Amino acid sequence: MTLLETIRGPRDLDALSKEQLEQLAVEVREHLVSDVAKTGGHLGPNLGVVELTIAIHRVFDSPRDAIVFDTGHQSYVHKLLTGRQDFSTLRQTGGLAGYPQRSESEHDIVESSHASSSLSWADGISKAFEMTGQHDRHVVAVVGDGALTGGMTWEALNNISDDNTRKLIVVVNDNGRSYAPTIGGMARFLNSVRTKSTYRNLHLSSRDAFNRLGGPARAFYRGVRGGLHGFLSRFTGNEALYSNLDIKYVGPVDGHDEQAMEAALRQAKHYGAPVIVHAITEKGRGYEPARNDVADQFHAVGQIDPETGEPLDTGGAKSWTSVFADELVHLAEGDDRLVGITAAMLRPTGLHRMAERFPTRVFDVGIAEQHAVTSAAGLAFGGLHPVVAVYATFMNRAFDQLLMDVALHKAGVTFVLDRAGVTGPDGPSHHGVWDLSILQVVPGIRIAAPRDAIRLAEELGEAVQVTDSPTVLRFPKGSVGTEYDAVRRTDDGVDVLVESQRKDVLIVTVGPMAGIGLEVAERLEAQGIGATVVDPRWVVPVPRSVVGLAGDYRIVVSLEDGIRVGGVGTRIRQDLREAGVDTAVTELGLPDEFLEHGSRSDILERVGLTPQHIAQDVTAMVLGTKLPHARGASGDTGTQPVIAHVAD
Repeated sequence: MTLLETIRGPRDLDALSKEQLEQLAVEVREHLVSDVAKTGGHLGPNLGVVELTIAIHRVFDSPRDAIVFDTGHQSYVHKLLTGRQDFSTLRQTGGLAGYPQRSESEHDIVESSHASSSLSWADGISKAFEMTGQHDRHVVAVVGDGALTGGMTWEALNNISDDNTRKLIVVVNDNGRSYAPTIGGMARFLNSVRTKSTYRNLHLSSRDAFNRLGGPARAFYRGVRGGLHGFLSRFTGNEALYSNLDIKYVGPVDGHDEQAMEAALRQAKHYGAPVIVHAITEKGRGYEPARNDVADQFHAVGQIDPETGEPLDTGGAKSWTSVFADELVHLAEGDDRLVGITAAMLRPTGLHRMAERFPTRVFDVGIAEQHAVTSAAGLAFGGLHPVVAVYATFMNRAFDQLLMDVALHKAGVTFVLDRAGVTGPDGPSHHGVWDLSILQVVPGIRIAAPRDAIRLAEELGEAVQVTDSPTVLRFPKGSVGTEYDAVRRTDDGVDVLVESQRKDVLIVTVGPMAGIGLEVAERLEAQGIGATVVDPRWVVPVPRSVVGLAGDYRIVVSLEDGIRVGGVGTRIRQDLREAGVDTAVTELGLPDEFLEHGSRSDILERVGLTPQHIAQDVTAMVLGTKLPHARGASGDTGTQPVIAHVAD
């Protein structure tokens, strides 16, 4: 039995010697590499927090002491130390989540995997502990230097610093990176801390605890000192402005020296007020393929060869992200107005290619989606056309800015939403299922959903020509897959993919759901039910030709990979009623629930969005045995009432 296998909970760490703790760290890294290589997941970040996490669990008493991980992708080590060592189905249906999850363990508190929120959580939890007399409980927030570029962290620090009686410890996991190297003035400051030679001779606050440490080169990273001035003053140098913050600062500490981390954390724990512990770590620590990966040091990997780090899936299928990246460069070469903006996701969104071609025309603002959107409005006012590229789930964070700064001012800004729809293994916080419902309420907005690579390029080109309103282009995660040609295109740009002589069912598909729609049509045709499939291309506002076509059919079926509450199907139904078209509409989409992690196919199967299930339901509607009834169905007496979709 390995040492790791004997750890069933944090208190099993208490009796371990220094040598055993070092051995445990080795075993944890071996476990991470071997298991994550089989399933895929966030490898680099977890390799970088092994000793840091061990030290936290040695010093604090989870779950009585609350441990909050910002973003949560670095919580694998935490899972291992809290009794969850079966990683065989990590991020798969029914297996361990890739982020903290309350249903897994009492040691998990914050499930959201959106960055920069941990200090606000810690602020609230520590206030609650103090107000309810739980003075022996501590709160530890683990936040990366990348997350410190997010505005919420600064709002939280402002409030934390106003109340200095709480037992709140902020551990800054400073590896100089989020996905890629952290950008901005804060990053430059932290980099100076990591490289400044004067830190070699820092006074050691807990000299006895550090006597066993190495020479000057190691001491550079491990010096621990109490901060007399506010944390923010260290970033600005303006002591007069920030000295009243009075947040104690301990660091920088070598985050890979468990004994040094313990000493720093114990000092912070016994201070009795908010403390920042600044730990210097290395992403991908202990695994050469990760350390040598220039792109993102194995921030997230698919299945890989654990010996070499090479991906096992070397399929040549082009991704949606790659198609977007290439087309944006092509458009930018012919249009000097185009500029790119992203929020700490230059490479994941594909903007790195434009940055390589036009380095002065791409802006990475850090984890600051709100700032990105309002900055884009300013760029548009100045005569440029910004393309803001973010994951669909992160667009939720900047809704107010889209509404009030972009749309209200009729700014020509294009939003490219990667990972829209069901994304799979990353779970509830990463599914991009809300954008269609949320964004279509913005006055004047235009939303496109390409079904394949050709349409992505086509619709992106159309989007960047719009100068008087926001435009949105959404596409899913993964490979672009099959291209679907249209049999004809209407005057307002709607593609008819298949057209039946029998006008029974009109299937309106959103983006890549076209493939499912076409298979449903085939199944219906086999049952003698005529089905026409259309792809609006621009799904909001609803094209007039879709409304016109709907009047000729017995029932309309909308098919989208967003939540059906307030989705495109709802918009179609409302527009039909406004136009006096009484054709029944059934709105097929995702339920309004937080979808667990799992493969896309597993999730679509569970919610009934498969060709077989849809065809069965639509057949029943045509026959009049399931609501809503198709016009002229058996037993139908005339005009159809407006009937909401009845869940299965």
